Formats: sequence, structure tokens, C-alpha cells
Amino acid sequence: MAAPAPAPVAAAPVAAPAEPLPPGMRRLTIHIGPLPQPELADALQDLFRDIPGLGTMTPLECAQPDRRIYSVVTGSTNEDLLDLFVFHVAKELVDIREEGGAPAEDPIAAEEARAAALDQAAAQGRPAAAPVPESESFGFFQEPPAQAPAAPVRAAGTPAAPAAAAAGGAGGAASQSSLEATSIRVAVSKVDQIINLVGELVITQAMLAQNSRALDPALHQQLFAGLADLDRNTRDLQESVMSIRMIPMSFVFNRFPRMLRDLANKLGKKVDFVTQGEATELDKGLVEKITDPLTHLVRNSCDHGIEMPADRLKAGKPEHGTITLAASHQGGSIVIEVRDDGKGLSREKILAKARERGLNVSDSMPDSEVWQLIFAPGFSTAEVVTDVSGRGVGMDVVKRNIAALGGTVDIDSDFGRGMKVSVRLPLTLAIMDGMSVRVGDEVYILPLSAVVESFQVQDDAVSTVAQGAQLVKVRDEFMPVIELERLFQVPPSTDNGGSGIMVVVESEGSRAALLVSELLGQHQVVVKNLESNYRKVANVSGATILGDGKVALILDIGALVRRSRH
Repeated sequence: MAAPAPAPVAAAPVAAPAEPLPPGMRRLTIHIGPLPQPELADALQDLFRDIPGLGTMTPLECAQPDRRIYSVVTGSTNEDLLDLFVFHVAKELVDIREEGGAPAEDPIAAEEARAAALDQAAAQGRPAAAPVPESESFGFFQEPPAQAPAAPVRAAGTPAAPAAAAAGGAGGAASQSSLEATSIRVAVSKVDQIINLVGELVITQAMLAQNSRALDPALHQQLFAGLADLDRNTRDLQESVMSIRMIPMSFVFNRFPRMLRDLANKLGKKVDFVTQGEATELDKGLVEKITDPLTHLVRNSCDHGIEMPADRLKAGKPEHGTITLAASHQGGSIVIEVRDDGKGLSREKILAKARERGLNVSDSMPDSEVWQLIFAPGFSTAEVVTDVSGRGVGMDVVKRNIAALGGTVDIDSDFGRGMKVSVRLPLTLAIMDGMSVRVGDEVYILPLSAVVESFQVQDDAVSTVAQGAQLVKVRDEFMPVIELERLFQVPPSTDNGGSGIMVVVESEGSRAALLVSELLGQHQVVVKNLESNYRKVANVSGATILGDGKVALILDIGALVRRSRH
């Protein structure tokens, strides 16, 4: 009966299982999949080949064609490996295990997870609970007490044990029963269903409001009072429902202090980490997708931006560098900034690297265009490829991921003083405030957050410049004019009497004037995804259903303003 005992050895086609490992190294088995394109995982072997000291990765046989299995010998933590893998395969598809088959013990990551849970629980005045997959459900709690502003987290040196975490842990058992009475966990699908239903309610309310305009308010006073109450209650309801999907940016920011502290210690640097605007809220779906690009930006600031302590002292700077992560609402968007007081970008080095790669550049290019060069695929000014950054998954991947969310990335740098990367994202709420305008016989929706003002324009106020472009002067400022009728090839209306109306819109710090036929009014609109139901349309961000049942396009103000610049 003892004969079958060697069977477990079959699961180890590794070179020599009994071979002792160097100090600090671990032997892991990594399962990846299922993948729609399994060959994507093969790129992970290139990371282990190109990054010195990362370790070795050996492919193992796998009976399932949509999966990959690898034997890995490395000294990196699970979190570092996942941060490397995420640009090729999603984290949830990676299963890291000790070679014996048990989940890999990653003491550093495990301790960080426990500490983060305690910190978060203490900050919210609740005990740390067993983690529940965020993609499956929401946890709703009573409004936590206002928390004091967090002090800067020093990323170098020995961190002090947070007293709040200890207090939270001590009082956790006592408050558990009251917590259960004030919280409920709901599936995300149910929340989305409620949001869709509220959207349909808004459309119905708009239809009733539009149809009632033909009635005499004096004869139907009670009906108009009821419609006014319906309008107010519908708005309050949609704001309450939409807030359910909104979670504070602290859920993203909380993961960075420990990561940055370990990274700074690894690089031998001294870094202070400061967060601002943690209470700024963003849609849950975006919060999950913005984490990885922000992680790469913070790592870049620490690795490329902040200098070594001795170099900072020589430059007359304090020994500790500062990395700031800030979030704020600007109009209908959220802006997340990653700032550092390091050495900034070198214009000469970027131009030299661009010429080396055969890019068309010149010394007369403005700084803003030079900084955009670092978004070119595979562009890196790192002299040494490390497992921190400069690993072939650079800023081009970050920009592509953010663009997929409908966002933009801008860079501002001052050589020797630091740099700032600004990520602008739409709030992507299902319902928004819009201004409806008529262009010919068509109706378009402008996001109200982008509208600055409107005015009647006379023909002599518009000037034509080179290549047929038009400018209008508004209080000593010339703005490009965008004729929506010509842009969307709308047939002219038969009742287009008098001069047109200009609507001044603003996006990314620039303004443009849209020429429309008539302003129809301001109201709430339900945003429908045009791309998933039809296809992507230039200069259009979505569509909505009007009160009379017609479909109106929601204009992409950012795209229109960028178009006017060129």
C-alpha cells in the first residue's frame, strides 16, 4: 500500500525540488487563467529575463489550453509580483501558491493587509471585519464621525504603531453587535438595477413635464403642484441612489503609505507621503480601475523623481523628499494629482532619447509637447531597468488605461524642483445635469458643468482667420468658434431667424464658443452608453432619451475644445 506514496512528486516537474534556495528566496507555483488569449501570459517570462535579481520563471505543463502554470524562484513579495503582472494579466486571474500547493505565505503582504484593515477600521470607527470581495457586494454603514486630517506618513524609517488602530481593535468586540444592526450588504447587481430604474423614472418625469406645457396652469393648478413635487422628489431620489455607488478616494489612498515606505527603504531614499482630498468621492467602478495606474505613477515619482538624500542635500533641498497624492472635484470631473519635489523631467534627456528612437522632434518644441513624448510606447529614460519602474510597462500603458476610462493625463515639470502628473476623470454617473440646445432641427445636450455662459452674437463680432477658422471676441478674449451645424452636417432649419447664439464651454483649462440655433433649457438627463448600443461617434460622449421619446446626443466637450485648438 505504500507504493503510491511518490505520486505527489508528479506535480513537481521543477529542476530539483530538494535543492536548497539562496537566503531570502522562495519557490512558488503560479497559476494564471482562464485567459481569452493565453499567449498574453507568456510575456511574464520576459520580465524575469529582463529584470536583474527578480528570479527565474519556468513554464510547467498544463492540460487546460486557456491557462498557464509556472514554477518561480524569487525573493519578491506577492504584492510586488502582482504589480508586475497586472500590465499583462488581471490580478484576479493570478493564483500564487507555495510549491506544495498551499497558498503562498507572504509575511510582508499579510502583515500589511492586517495593518491596513486595522487602520481603515479605526478611521471609520468600526472593527476590522473579514474581507468580502468588493466586486460582489457593497457594505453600507452609518455615517462615520468626521475624522481629523491625517498627518503626513513618513515613508522612510520605523513607523509608529497607530494608536487609533489599537483603540479600534480594543473596542471592536463591544461595537460589533451595534454595527450589525446599522449595516447591510447588497449585491452590486441590485444597486445597478435600482440606478437603471431611477433613470427610467427621470425620463418619465421629463415626459410628463414636457406634455404638461400645453395645459393652462390656472385650470390645472393641482396637477402642476403635483408635477413640481414629483420633480423635486425624483431629483432627491436619484442623488441618494447615485451616492450609494460613490466611495471616497481614501479606499485608494490607504494602500500607498506602506507600499511607498517599503519602496523608499529598498531604494535607500527618504520620502514623506502626503494625501489631500481623501473624502473626495468617485464611482466605485472607476476607483477599482484607477488603482493600478496611480500605483505606477507613485512608484515612478519615488524611483525617478525623488533624489538620494545626499544629492538632495547638495542641491539645497531637505533630506526628505515629498510625494503628494491629491484628489478634488473640478466641474463634472475628478482630478487626481501625483506631485513630487524631486529632480523633475530633463528636457534634453527626453529629446535625446526621442531622436534615438527615430521620433520627429525639434529643439523649438514647447515644454508641454516634450513632456508628452514620455507617453510614446516603450519610451523610458531609465539608465537601469529595475523591478520598480522602467520595466517596459511605462507611461504609455498608464495613459492607455486612463483613456479607456474616458480620462486624460497631463504633465507639468520644473527641472530641479519636481513634477506633477494630473489625471482627469469623468464622474461617469448615470444621470447628469445638462443644457439642451437646438441646432437646425436637431437637439443636442451639453454637460452643464462645462457651460460657462451664453450670449447673442452679431455677424460682425466673428472674425475669420487662416484656413477658414473663426474667432469671436468675448470681453477682450478671443475664442475659437465651433459651428455645430457644419460639424454634424445638420440641415438648416426653416425658422432660423435672426442671429445665432454662442455657448461658451470650458474643458481642460481652454474655452471655445459653440454656435447654436436656440437654447431649450436645463434639465436632468439619463446617460446611455452609445458605444455599447451602437458604435463610437466622434465628438459625442453618449446619448439620452428626451421627454418626447426622441434620442439626443450628449456632446463630448473635451473633444470639441481639443479639436478647436487644431
